[in-house]
Amino acid sequence: MKKIGVMIAGLSEKPEKGKMAWLVARAIGDEEDMFLCPYGLSENDAGPIRIDDRPVTLYSMEAHADILKSMRPSFDLVVDFTQPAAVNRNAELYCAAGVPFVMGTTGGDRKKLIETIEKSSISAIPETNFSPWVNVVREMFRFAGKNFPGAFKGGKRLFKEGHQPKKPDPSGTMISVLPAFEELFGEPINPSEIRMVRDALVQELEYGVPERDTTGCGYHMYRFRSANGAVDLNFEHNIRGRNDYVDGVLKAIRFLAARFQEKGKVFSMVDVLRG
Repeated sequence: MKKIGVMIAGLSEKPEKGKMAWLVARAIGDEEDMFLCPYGLSENDAGPIRIDDRPVTLYSMEAHADILKSMRPSFDLVVDFTQPAAVNRNAELYCAAGVPFVMGTTGGDRKKLIETIEKSSISAIPETNFSPWVNVVREMFRFAGKNFPGAFKGGKRLFKEGHQPKKPDPSGTMISVLPAFEELFGEPINPSEIRMVRDALVQELEYGVPERDTTGCGYHMYRFRSANGAVDLNFEHNIRGRNDYVDGVLKAIRFLAARFQEKGKVFSMVDVLRG
């Protein structure tokens, strides 16, 4: 069995500086059909580290383009969990080097990101949320928007999300479903309507997030009231910790590895779940 070689982007010398990248790297090392590339892409760090018992050499930003090209025969794809400001730069690097990628980093210019992939010789999975459970709920919202346009017209709405204190941008998951709610309400919805909660104590008190999970969580709340005030609808999807995301990333890696021959294709987690 040929194993899938995975390079990680977003690693750092210390796990707390790149939590998802480290968790995915550790998980890959435990999978029988994958192996962790001994080279990793970091924002600022460079030099050798160890991920459990596996040695990995980190390369900082100025060396990324050269490493992707020179080390290409030793790995198959990149998994990217970096920073919002790096989304478009990194996508352009991967496409230029002909490297398929799974990207869980939110933010950036998402329209430009899609265009970059579609014009390239590779395919990729740029996703804002890798939880299989959350993606099913997100598809339910999209189905409602597509099939019942204007059903919530004139109603009131509240969008609220809570994440770990160091997450700098609004929830990519919540932003990704705003078009569905625009259809339901029959009007544009600005992402500025999203209330961001980043204070750990507030998350614990308002969301009931266990203290141990406030450093890695994704709590999303959608509340709607009909125009006549007679109907309230409340939806929540809450994730504690990061393990469910990791499971989804492993599924995405296997999905993409089976489609290396396809060019310029942008896949989503829904595609992965449909298999």
